Amino acid sequence: MNTVTADVVVVGSGAGGGTVAKELVPLVRQGKRVLVLERGPRFRDEEFDGRELEMAEGLYLDSGGFLTADGAMTLAVGQGYGGSTVTYTGTSMHPPARIIDAWDVPGLSHDDLLGRSKKYAGENNVHLFPEKEINDNNRLFFEGAKAAGFSPKQFPVNVKGCLGSSLCNLGCPNGAKQGTHKVQLPEAEAGGVEVITRADVLELGDRQLKVRIGPKSAGKMGDPPEWEPGEYLVKADVVVLAGGVLGTPPLLLHSGFGSRLPKLGQGFTCHPAFILVAEHPEDITNDVGHPKSFLVDRSVEEKYVLETCMYFPFVTAKNLTGFGPDHAVFMNAYPRLQMILVLACDRAIPHNRVTADRAGNPVVHYRFTKEVKEAMAAATRAAARIFFAAGAVRVHAPLADPTRVEKAEVDRIDARILAKYFLPGSVSVSAAHLMGGAGMGISIEDSVTDSWGRVHGYPWLRVADASLFPDALEINPYLTIMALADRVAEGVLETLS
Repeated sequence: MNTVTADVVVVGSGAGGGTVAKELVPLVRQGKRVLVLERGPRFRDEEFDGRELEMAEGLYLDSGGFLTADGAMTLAVGQGYGGSTVTYTGTSMHPPARIIDAWDVPGLSHDDLLGRSKKYAGENNVHLFPEKEINDNNRLFFEGAKAAGFSPKQFPVNVKGCLGSSLCNLGCPNGAKQGTHKVQLPEAEAGGVEVITRADVLELGDRQLKVRIGPKSAGKMGDPPEWEPGEYLVKADVVVLAGGVLGTPPLLLHSGFGSRLPKLGQGFTCHPAFILVAEHPEDITNDVGHPKSFLVDRSVEEKYVLETCMYFPFVTAKNLTGFGPDHAVFMNAYPRLQMILVLACDRAIPHNRVTADRAGNPVVHYRFTKEVKEAMAAATRAAARIFFAAGAVRVHAPLADPTRVEKAEVDRIDARILAKYFLPGSVSVSAAHLMGGAGMGISIEDSVTDSWGRVHGYPWLRVADASLFPDALEINPYLTIMALADRVAEGVLETLS
């Protein structure tokens, strides 16, 4: 086994790991060695060709089909240089004051997080799309929401030079999305930080990690690893875990840290989501242009958020409930489909948690609460009203029986779309905003880390990803993760400088 020594090892290169890597460049200037270990490969822009099945296999854990323990929900997790910042749509929102205040973590203030969040919004070119670049799918959502009595807001996005390919979830072929793979990681590497891809961390010990470097398989996406394939023992004075909710808690649990950290793996939340579609009488521009420009935020009033979205045929077909004619009628109308993404705002409850199997693989236990089901139903009713107000002739509503709702039934939406029709496993539910599992707090009794990401009882070990969240954030977590990671990096600098 090869032995490598470093001063700092960062596990993961997404919003958290990429941020920490860039902020630790001053340590390299002082002669210290900083490594980033990323399980996935390093991709090239030209590899993002938009082929759904091939892209899903290369860019997502389990090809995008990772399931909760009961098989009722799919969890989408990006893997590769840049983590999920490569595969998400670029929506970039600042942490809400009411959420951060409600977390009530000693030493963590909203003002501090907001300032750090704004820093990265500037670095990653977060801005609003000009009106002339907004496609029909988004325009119809805005117009329908206004007509239905809602207050739509525009999403800030982190793109530069967007050509409207609409391939955001499959990796931008134009290099427009300004995730950590385009901003923080290249800057870190230019400053001397070493990023090692195809590096699977098998186990974490006392200031050391067992790592397996995998080869590039013939015909697969991505570049070969920077180190020779094989087994490595990597020793470091400081270890920062930023592998995400399906990376950090399972690694800690598999490595035996659960015996001293009773809250490890608890507090999992995820924004359960599903796609709604509606048919318009004429073709609309849906798969051309940026897919996500507007939202309706009802998180306070009714615990849901509606977002514009656009998915390609395979994912759309997978998400439509039913078989045969009822399914085919919408797929045959694909060029005329308007789409809305429903996100329920869940809460941390004891049952919902992340564990690890004997091999160290993540296992997610999740139960849909009555509140989440009601939120999904309320969101579906709201989306149906928006669709019809925008001119749709029929809506596919998985929380209705039958699922096809015609325009003539607009006055019966409240009676047709009900939470009782949500049956786990029969509705295609997915989630991408995975949070919790190594939450912040005061002590071992109530949390895994403090407000600076330091793991209780292990001064050399820190966490810098969304598993730090003690409860749901209710918005896209991208900038909040970066803000928390900035605090972690600051603490590491103070320790080692």
